Amino acid sequence: MLRGAPADIARLRDRLTREAERDDLVDVAFRTVDSPIGGLLLAATPLGLVYVAFEIEDQQAVLEMLATRIGPRVLRAPADPGGVGSPGPASRVLATATEQIDGYLAGRRREFDVALDPALATGFRGEVQRRLAGVAYGRTATYKEIAAALDRPGAVRAVGSACATNPLPLVWPCHRILRSDGALGGYRGGLEAKRRLLAMESAA
Repeated sequence: MLRGAPADIARLRDRLTREAERDDLVDVAFRTVDSPIGGLLLAATPLGLVYVAFEIEDQQAVLEMLATRIGPRVLRAPADPGGVGSPGPASRVLATATEQIDGYLAGRRREFDVALDPALATGFRGEVQRRLAGVAYGRTATYKEIAAALDRPGAVRAVGSACATNPLPLVWPCHRILRSDGALGGYRGGLEAKRRLLAMESAA
């Protein structure tokens, strides 16, 4: 009986999350997934994928930030989106995002078409972050080039800050942005992850 308890609790949690989503009581749903660059936390609203966090980040701090900036009703998505009961919109977004990120990291996908919620991409930083999607797979750009493309040639440092706070890395590929001297610059997922992503794309 004790051995079965964790599974029973997981099923109950999944059912309650489905019911909460059905009744429009979820602001953010999240799940954690394994990947070649370490564990990822994916978070979505009913509108779309809203945040991707890396293993080196403090998961609890990420969830608290989402609760503060998006809404307090933050729940873990059902482990099996195809289980009993229909998954809610945020859970469906997470299932699609997981599939597409898996495909990208396995070298089977070069672009994303998952629904996005840009709620955390605001102001000039948001302009920069959305611009990143225009840097194609296997290509790179510099912080200076992104600033010039946005008619803000003096905003190189601000572009770097926008990349560092990009809420949707991988999907908005800030790992493709380098310093003018060719150095990697920073990366929220860590420089080793940035090196691996660039090497994967250049080898394709």
